Amino acid sequence: MGHTRLGDIPRTRKWQEVVSLISGGAGAAQLANSVIRAAEQGLQLATEHKALVEAFWLLTQLPLAAKTSDLAAALRERGLNVSPEPGLMDVVAAVSEAVDARLPNNSGRTDLGEMAQAAASEAIVQVVTERTQSLFGTTPEDVKAGLAGLATVKQFGLFAKQFYARLTEKVLQYYVSRVTAGAVGGQELRFQTLASKAEFDKALTLHCREASKIVEAFTGEWFSKTKWVNQGISRDDAACFAHVAMQKMVAELKAGAR
Repeated sequence: MGHTRLGDIPRTRKWQEVVSLISGGAGAAQLANSVIRAAEQGLQLATEHKALVEAFWLLTQLPLAAKTSDLAAALRERGLNVSPEPGLMDVVAAVSEAVDARLPNNSGRTDLGEMAQAAASEAIVQVVTERTQSLFGTTPEDVKAGLAGLATVKQFGLFAKQFYARLTEKVLQYYVSRVTAGAVGGQELRFQTLASKAEFDKALTLHCREASKIVEAFTGEWFSKTKWVNQGISRDDAACFAHVAMQKMVAELKAGAR
């Protein structure tokens, strides 16, 4: 599972074209290659980041907990400290706190782990609000129904796609900012206006969203099969998946950069 190549994923813009929005075209190819190489080294170490594994594991647990009769009790069994009738922000806060709890005294905390923590929170808010059509008007019943609806092959695949698209965007932004702090190709790279920065951010978001389709394609099947065969999804299961998913994302980013 997960070894089938989708073929060339349609892209609105090539990676070099996205990067050229920073430099006005000057040195775009060099900068693009520099960012992909740097990001590859960080992303390939995914399974060594406890926070990333924990964040993804918790995402797998939310739909499973929501399918039970008592959401709050099921979440507490999984280490999430929530109120008896948890709302959306209660769940988001509990997930963030649970990730922190896996890193006592900040042991093992990394930039990638913190990005994963933030990406998980954003993905939860995004999918639940999309399903309930409201951010502030969601009731505990809405939250439970929204999370339970993610337990299908298709919907969990979309959920994971949200997570990995956001995580990848944060990582690329991180490395872009490091590379553009100096000179590449003999020229200082910087945004001339806020509008140009906004244009780049929009293009990068779209690029990562398109690349993350590679994860969507097999995540739902993995989720369904693993919970059935193993009668649940363990942290070890999540760690193995995170490793494979990151390898696929890196390969997809490199393919898009060519």
